[in-house]
Amino acid sequence: MSERIIMRTGEALVEGAEDYLCAEPEVVIGELDGPVGQALANLIGDQVKGHSRVFAILASDVQVKPATVMVSKVTVKSGKYTNILMGTVQAAIAHGVLDAVRTGEIPRDKVDDLGIIYSVWLDPAVLDADDLDHKALFDVHREATLKVIRKAMRREPTIDWLLEHQEKVTHYFHDLGVKGEL
Repeated sequence: MSERIIMRTGEALVEGAEDYLCAEPEVVIGELDGPVGQALANLIGDQVKGHSRVFAILASDVQVKPATVMVSKVTVKSGKYTNILMGTVQAAIAHGVLDAVRTGEIPRDKVDDLGIIYSVWLDPAVLDADDLDHKALFDVHREATLKVIRKAMRREPTIDWLLEHQEKVTHYFHDLGVKGEL
């Protein structure tokens, strides 16, 4: 049996060819009988208008393992946005979770013991896309899901990397503010 996983966190960014093709998930992963399981149950049981919490599913009636709860970072205000988020993106996240099990990032013997809280960002500009490329959107979110889980499970970035790169890494929006472009 794999080691006990109390709580791991991760953040990732994957960008596609179009501006709206961007995924920036944040995750918390941990044992269902610990703080992550308690938080996951609270999220599912305490729905909030505009920020529905749903399980990642391959299709209706097919939930993935580990149990993964999606929480939108953007207030959902339209049916079209809901359909994209709870369709293409939800399926992509489900596939990405299974990819993480397949690659060994999530130990297969832990899939019934772990839960994932997945904070998902879907660019609202997706609503303005003339020819929304659902395959590209799916691919970006699937890749981002595997990447964020990998980073969380490997505890990346390490403190050594952070300390070494602290002055070399800049925050995009901070840089825009410094340049007076915000």
